[in-house]
Amino acid sequence: MKQAIFSVSYAGLWGQDRLELLPFIDKAAELGYEAVMLMGKRPHFSVLDINDRLLDQIAQRLSHHKISCPVLGAYTDFAGGSALEVPWREAQVHYVQSLAKLGAKIGVKIIRLFSAYEATHAPAGMLWGQTAAAIRECCDRVAEWGMQIAIQNHHDLGVSPAAMLELLMEVDRPNCRLGFDAWSAALLGEDLYEVARKVAPHVAITTNADYVRLSRYRYRPELVNYESAGPDVLRAVPFGEGFIDYKAFFRGLVEGGFDGVATYEMCSPLRGGGEMANLDRCAKQYLQWMRQNV
Repeated sequence: MKQAIFSVSYAGLWGQDRLELLPFIDKAAELGYEAVMLMGKRPHFSVLDINDRLLDQIAQRLSHHKISCPVLGAYTDFAGGSALEVPWREAQVHYVQSLAKLGAKIGVKIIRLFSAYEATHAPAGMLWGQTAAAIRECCDRVAEWGMQIAIQNHHDLGVSPAAMLELLMEVDRPNCRLGFDAWSAALLGEDLYEVARKVAPHVAITTNADYVRLSRYRYRPELVNYESAGPDVLRAVPFGEGFIDYKAFFRGLVEGGFDGVATYEMCSPLRGGGEMANLDRCAKQYLQWMRQNV
């Protein structure tokens, strides 16, 4: 199992300290990671900004530190675009293809993508077919560079383990795999060991973060009481300190045959703040937890 860190962790998107792309690679090596996953958008691996000179610099930096970049994270939503005259699907497929073409020059093997959010402008069945067709086309296009697609259980369509496997079957491409994460399955109340063991043969990557659940309530002064304000708030915490049973999750993955890329991410406001020292501390704690428990 290859241990990687996702560049989104140091992108400054949630107010945390920010590193540019090349300094992030230096940071990953300094922390002890053997691989990086780069996010396919600004401020890191944007298809609008990456050129041959920067690709050479990335390759040299990776080689210097003796680390790899097996995965690029694409940010897709194949339900987007309620205006039918706008070629939304074509634009996203081209984006994924562009990431693959650029990533091939630095050794990328996997493009992670998202499926689709629920949408009001299309019936559920139409949305399912549209998304499967788009992912199928992405698979066909990245195959030119010998790459795989990994669908992450992040967006609404295919978020449950059963739905993920159904979507994978419908895409029906040999280079289509899963990017299966524990946090969404845990929130859905799934048995993490059982589902991880079941999906493991299809999993190329897993992206990991830990959270605590904080219940929300609204005060009703006329009742001198509180009522539920809806779903819990999740707050990211250092790895191993949250509610997700990662020991069971990784036991299921390993027993099911997974030997891919396990990536740590800090992709929301984090307990302890967004200063560089806290980001580094949490990134190191993930590696320590993995070495002790997996």
